Amino acid sequence: MKIKPAIPLQSTQWLPAERLGQMSVDPALRPWLIGKGLLSTRIREACGDRYALRLVDQWSGLLSSSHKLGLRAQDNAGLFRDVEMVRAGQVWVFAQTVTPDSTLCKHPWLAELGDTALDETLSVLSGMERSSYEYAWLPDGDPLAARALRAAEVRPAGLWVRRLRVTLRCAPLLMHEAFLPGMGRA
Repeated sequence: MKIKPAIPLQSTQWLPAERLGQMSVDPALRPWLIGKGLLSTRIREACGDRYALRLVDQWSGLLSSSHKLGLRAQDNAGLFRDVEMVRAGQVWVFAQTVTPDSTLCKHPWLAELGDTALDETLSVLSGMERSSYEYAWLPDGDPLAARALRAAEVRPAGLWVRRLRVTLRCAPLLMHEAFLPGMGRA
């Protein structure tokens, strides 16, 4: 497995859901950001047989201080997993999961998900707890936004991203979901 440097997110201001209503968000995107239910299931229902989830990349890397803060973990390294949720070849959501080494030691199967939806897998497990979502507008130069936009034909100034901390039997992981410009559009 290849090793990559940490993806710094130190300057990102993550907002609680209550503050999202004060922000300027595309009205077509807002329901996707705040909607209830598993995102992969909601997208699959909207897309029908035109839906695909594909593994983009998976690597071991160093955790930034922002990752450690979001995870509430002291690990120095972890597993990064990038996937795309796609409708008819158009990426709607770019998702990145950060799993610290301590969590990976307890749950090694997390490294073998391939193109399986993590949210659906976690939803059927006992001992799983989710935090509330936090939201941020990431400029296109932010490393996470840049990864999400790497093949985009239309490059917006930035992307809305939401994240949440999941604990699986007290072992944390961090999930980021970046919403691309074509989200929800045919």
